[in-house]
Amino acid sequence: MSEAMRRPVVATILVVAGLVALRLLAAALTPLTFDEAYYWTWSKNLALSYFDHPPMVAVVIRLGTLIAGDTEFGVRLVSILLAVPMSWAVWRAAVLLFEGERIAATATLLLNATMMVSAGTTIVTPDAPLLVASSFVLLALAKVAATGRGVWWLAVGVAVGLALLSKYTALFFGPAILIWLLWVPSLRRWLISPWPYLGGVIAFALFSPVVIWNAEHDWISFVKQFGRAKLGGFEPKFLAELIPTQFVLATPFVFILGVVGLIALGKRGTGPAASRVLVGATVWTIALYFAWQALHDRVEANWLSPLYPAFALAAAVGAAYPHWKPGVARLVSFCRRWAVSTGAVLFALVVVQVNTGTLTGYRRDATVRSVGVGVAEMVAQIDQVRRRVGATCVLTDDYGTTGWLAFYLPPGTCVVQRGERFRWLAAPAPTPRQLAGPLLLVGVDNAAARPDLQAAFGSIERVGAVTRSRGPLLVDAVALDALSEPKGPILDFRPPIY
Repeated sequence: MSEAMRRPVVATILVVAGLVALRLLAAALTPLTFDEAYYWTWSKNLALSYFDHPPMVAVVIRLGTLIAGDTEFGVRLVSILLAVPMSWAVWRAAVLLFEGERIAATATLLLNATMMVSAGTTIVTPDAPLLVASSFVLLALAKVAATGRGVWWLAVGVAVGLALLSKYTALFFGPAILIWLLWVPSLRRWLISPWPYLGGVIAFALFSPVVIWNAEHDWISFVKQFGRAKLGGFEPKFLAELIPTQFVLATPFVFILGVVGLIALGKRGTGPAASRVLVGATVWTIALYFAWQALHDRVEANWLSPLYPAFALAAAVGAAYPHWKPGVARLVSFCRRWAVSTGAVLFALVVVQVNTGTLTGYRRDATVRSVGVGVAEMVAQIDQVRRRVGATCVLTDDYGTTGWLAFYLPPGTCVVQRGERFRWLAAPAPTPRQLAGPLLLVGVDNAAARPDLQAAFGSIERVGAVTRSRGPLLVDAVALDALSEPKGPILDFRPPIY
């Protein structure tokens, strides 16, 4: 490798390492979100799948806690480190598709600059392993295009299968690949070759544990996730929400580069047709579907995560395109120069905000309830009440509180959500002795007046209240009630209602 080629490689490695280090620091300082705590409970009871998602996020958390223990840092460790193979895969895909180390370096840096990657790997969710698998889908398809060897379709199958084990939105790779093959004449030969279909068999084989789990549990996960496609009336306000959230998650400068890059990819001079169409088909298939859905229903911003590796590659192409008009060229140059540093600063500001609230003057923001600032202190108070009343188990009414209590209470403490038992199919059921009482009910206002609790328990006694704060902001006031003299079933095993 020449010195000119070595410089962007070394610079990219150093920047990615610095961004990973920043995320590791944030992971150690930031309390768990309630979703992370919930997924952590999955990791303690590994299964073929779960009600909400496939199992990969639980595996990622389990690996991290085996290394660093049941801490916030341990829960997030492997998720953050997955940025390393993700970056390598995007780099190699860019080199194969556009034959340029500088485009590869730019794509890798821009992907790591996005909030989708920085926040999306620090706060561990199914999107973290999905981002990595999506990068390897792109790399395997780039290998197919560059080498013409059918064996690489097997690698495509492995990557798509791992993506499906991460999140159901990986199904969009199927139509994206089909559009790619149909659009590019030189690739149509694969439609009559056995190799893509063998790759499909591998993908399904890897995904089959999720299918088996659903078959054994009345297809509840499939019904929930695919039921999201039920659309209501025409509601363009949801599209008006989706576009700004992508502007933020991509970070403004990467978003602009990605948009101009998609325009550049429509021009013949920006690379081979197979390369241009692969990136465009991946981005547009996912983006247009969710734009259409957002005309009828709310779309969560992170649902578009599988398009981000390809979008970063489009952004790198846009940054390198030499034929922009002067005004566009100045905008592109400015965005390219400041994209990575701006992304790092935005992430640091988000970490400061979610932990302290100072940037909004300690007022509520979108993260104040989901990020568990003050939860550990609140749970310590709950544990004191639990010990005082001699509670044999702690009951809750929602999965987020259940996850937080399970994580922050002393190991081995019985914590059970009363309803939605379909969320806890992999967890061991509480024993009759644990439910013998008294039980400590957490977070139900005016519990003594609730008909369902009156029907289930002869005695409902308020035994305390605790609060959670972020700085001077009171986030929650949580009621604590002792339940005893059970009159019937304590847990509700009814199936979900969609």
